[in-house]
Amino acid sequence: MFGALLLCATAPFAYAVTVERVVAVVGERPIFLSELRQRARPFLMRIYSASTNPGQLAAAESEMFRDLLKRMVDDRLEDQAADKAHLSVAAGKVDDAMSNIAANAKLTVPALIAEAKSQGLSEQDYREEIRRQLLEGQLVQLRVRGRVRPPTDDDARLVYTRWVKDISGDDAPVDISVLALRIGAAATPADIENRGKLAQAIVNRARAGEDFCALIKQYADDEASKKACGSRGPQPVTSIIGPLQDVVRGLQKKGDVSAPTPVGSEALVIVRMNADRHVPTFEEVKPQMMERAYGEALERERRAWLDDLRRGLYVDIRL
Repeated sequence: MFGALLLCATAPFAYAVTVERVVAVVGERPIFLSELRQRARPFLMRIYSASTNPGQLAAAESEMFRDLLKRMVDDRLEDQAADKAHLSVAAGKVDDAMSNIAANAKLTVPALIAEAKSQGLSEQDYREEIRRQLLEGQLVQLRVRGRVRPPTDDDARLVYTRWVKDISGDDAPVDISVLALRIGAAATPADIENRGKLAQAIVNRARAGEDFCALIKQYADDEASKKACGSRGPQPVTSIIGPLQDVVRGLQKKGDVSAPTPVGSEALVIVRMNADRHVPTFEEVKPQMMERAYGEALERERRAWLDDLRRGLYVDIRL
């Protein structure tokens, strides 16, 4: 999922004329070029923000369209499997999922939607992406999960070895605590100013040595943060919500506390480094590695299941 998990079109990739054509067929259902371009918007934003080299941009765009179309074909296969199994996702389930995602990211739902829009997704696009993920989860539970055996320590160690090779530099795992002070939608300028003063006072107290966990329990707005002291354990910097990544990279050692950082117009966030930046030992991250090992096994079985679905349907990719 976000990930996922994930993302406005801008001039460099705006299309003056839209020529409609079929880029794939799954069973009797076509996938149109306009659908592919709509799904591609957040990925195009990433590509064009990462490089200005025309050759690199063209190659990256072409590869992205091919990969995304394969994903959309998988989505159609899953939609048809869901229809046969009489599975669906109610709007209320999407609402609940958005609330959970927002809570985990220390955001309100409006702030979560604003973040999605900043990455090229409309609210409808974002809700549809969540619906697809929830539907896939139901299908995995029904058709795939029973095929996967529990991971062993050896499985987890193999995953850990690959993980250590992948992480380096600014993406090395960090253990941080986060304190989010919400700003209500009806807040007046005076309310916002007072919230900012409170946030700065909390920062000053933390930098003076006051227990940050106690400050979270006193001031945090959500119970999950209070119970975990605002920490989710060691995690790569790139897995942290976008606006906070540069903030975290600016923290150098255990005990460093950031200035209050706005996340949209919805919250002021304070971050504290819980431990010096280092690559954790296997034992420190064993639960996460076991989870990753299981996730990889689950994905292998999901791919095998999708391949089985493909063999039973007409699939024609035309891009």
